[in-house]
Amino acid sequence: MARLRIGSRGSHLALWQAHHISDLLRAQGHTVQLEIIKTTGDKITDVALAKVGTKGMFTKEIEEALIDNRVDLAVHSLKDLPTELAADFEIAAFTTREDPRDVFCSVKFASIETLPQQANLGTSSLRRQAQLKALRPDLQIHPVRGNVDTRLRKLESGDYDAVVLAAAGLNRLGKTQLVRQLIPVEVMTPAAGQGALAIEIRNGDTATRAIVAFLDDAATRATTTCERALLSRLGGGCQVPIGAFAEIHGGRIRLNAVVARPDGTRVLRETDEGDDPVRLGRGVGDTLLRRGGNVILEEVYGEGFAVPQPP
Repeated sequence: MARLRIGSRGSHLALWQAHHISDLLRAQGHTVQLEIIKTTGDKITDVALAKVGTKGMFTKEIEEALIDNRVDLAVHSLKDLPTELAADFEIAAFTTREDPRDVFCSVKFASIETLPQQANLGTSSLRRQAQLKALRPDLQIHPVRGNVDTRLRKLESGDYDAVVLAAAGLNRLGKTQLVRQLIPVEVMTPAAGQGALAIEIRNGDTATRAIVAFLDDAATRATTTCERALLSRLGGGCQVPIGAFAEIHGGRIRLNAVVARPDGTRVLRETDEGDDPVRLGRGVGDTLLRRGGNVILEEVYGEGFAVPQPP
């Protein structure tokens, strides 16, 4: 049996994910050691994600540890992993996906619809902001960085009337007490890869690839590959207002995607089906670009958008 070193961020959620994978590997008889690595995204906590603009901000330092042979594999939230991996790396496994939806969390209010006029809502995601503003233009959107515990604590202390978070993280941590609404993907299309974990290894490391092969879920690989193909076609990362959610229906992949202006004044949605995940993702991406997504994204990449301010 192998001795494996896993690289992970140090947040509560990242550690839960790393320990989850560690437990599965130990059950196979392997010895596992966890290495906690602080990333750029962990160090910059006072700036909205959309303004940081660094691809791989949650993964770069972990990949450096892989290259330096300080770790053998890395456990990432797939949505944090850039769509274009450097040639040095490969994704050896996509784990079975948790609930990919976003959730509305609040102490006082039952849903987005029941929030009072001009309510303060916390999110640092332009994707969430854009879709929320399309639904409720009156909402005051404010950036809320930090780990899940920090965001929930700010909500409970009254800094915000509500926050929007990923269902997957709350489910994994068992912190669902303030979840009031599971937001349908047709209303709030998730981030590409949301709810899935990626096991990253050095490219060509056949021994580690064989060890983690049992973690790979075929359906998750197909659907998230489709979502990431769309994201790649649009040139986006986790900091831009692009959503993508694919699922398998009757043996075919159905992709729902969105590109939106951060202020919610223009929202482009597109749905299509296909058999090839990469071709489908790229095709839907091309359609969105033709319909005006290119103009929206040029505005965002040119920083022609308003950054929400703290309340």
